[in-house]
Amino acid sequence: MSATTGTNPPITAGSKLRHGALNLMETFGQSIAVIAPTLTPALNITVVAATAGIACWLSYFVGTLGVMIVAASVGILAARHPQAGSFFVYIGRSFGPYTGALAGWSMISAYIMTAIAVAQGFPIFLGNLLTAVGITKPFVPLWVFSLAFLAMICYAAYRDIKFSSRAGLVLECISVGIIVIITAMVIGVHGTIIDPKQLAFSKFNYSSVFAGLPFVIFSFVGFESSATLAKEAGRPEKSIPLAVVCCAAFAGIFFTGIAYFMVFGDADNTTAMGNSSSPFTDVAGAAGLGWTAVIVYFAACISSFACGLACINAASRLMYSMGRYQFLHNSMGLVHQKHQTPHFAVFLAVGIVLVATLALIPAGFLNAFGWTGTIASFGFVIVYLGMCIAAPLELRKTGEMKPLNVLVGVAGVALMAFVIWGSVYPVPAYPFNILPYLFLAYMIIGAVWFGVLKAKSPQVLTSIVHDMEG
Repeated sequence: MSATTGTNPPITAGSKLRHGALNLMETFGQSIAVIAPTLTPALNITVVAATAGIACWLSYFVGTLGVMIVAASVGILAARHPQAGSFFVYIGRSFGPYTGALAGWSMISAYIMTAIAVAQGFPIFLGNLLTAVGITKPFVPLWVFSLAFLAMICYAAYRDIKFSSRAGLVLECISVGIIVIITAMVIGVHGTIIDPKQLAFSKFNYSSVFAGLPFVIFSFVGFESSATLAKEAGRPEKSIPLAVVCCAAFAGIFFTGIAYFMVFGDADNTTAMGNSSSPFTDVAGAAGLGWTAVIVYFAACISSFACGLACINAASRLMYSMGRYQFLHNSMGLVHQKHQTPHFAVFLAVGIVLVATLALIPAGFLNAFGWTGTIASFGFVIVYLGMCIAAPLELRKTGEMKPLNVLVGVAGVALMAFVIWGSVYPVPAYPFNILPYLFLAYMIIGAVWFGVLKAKSPQVLTSIVHDMEG
């Protein structure tokens, strides 16, 4: 890893990202795809159900309020700094370029680790899909399908941001639509939406509600990712904040509602749900809709693809921005002459995911999914906390800060600090107990690199105050 000490490569028409290529809905598609709403009822909800119990839906509701605070902070910063570097630039211009570089470094790991996680999750869902249609022994190992999965993601990310953002939106609309329709069918079987046990607030264990929040927040990560497409979105000062806030709100409504109806459909048996490897399919089966398993697994497969593609898009834009500012190697800042995508950054991001996917085969898909998803969450939440501090500071620069902005920022910081604390204490079982230290080691490598860069080429760090992306 190296950066040059001279100036950035000349910015010509062919070296720029495709400005204004994305309409509002395509910009929405980026955030929705990384959130991958379908994966929460398909798998992620189990931990929250086991932790929060009958108040699972309330845990998601409280989490939604917290995420909306973070989304508002991102919106403030995105409106004032519409750049592909997004979090790297936001925090760098508030706390200094060294801290900004670490924020970008953290988010790159978050998006790449999420891509690795969905590359591990895809064969799980595909295997369940094949089993549901009677194919118990595929003609090739499932990890081979992961390679094909990554090849398609690489081509789509390299070829066209408009196509990949639109594909992510369409695939997520299909997968979420499938979940909503099957949920409506489950409700129809029960003949009511009223579940007295889930509405008995006096009997809730509120400590469990808050204990479930770290896992709730992890369902939302990625809602902010449309900010990385600021150079390619139309009217980014307006479209990016709108996309971030609306996608967070949509995800919160979906998660809260689906949690309520899944617990209802499973006869309020959150213990069984917490131990299930396919919770939504179990809920449908309990309603006599076992035949929908094929459709549910299909929805999870296409949602995984959309999520993986959106993660590579987001990671490559951050790498592109940090390459343009020379915090990373100059090649990361190069843009394909024809496709106007950061092709070297795309190839490197996919390459890292590919190597990790192959290396994790002996661990098993489910274990690898859990490990990499956990590491990814650390990268997201730390930067979320930083943005809750940076947003009020940004408003103070322009004389717009009000007591409410400070209060909202403090609430966001408190929630994210709680999430971080809840991720490491009580100390989880091995190997989850060492994952925070692996992430810390990664951050130390970045800190040392950027420290060396600061000492040898201080002019590189000061460039963050300018728009070097073109």
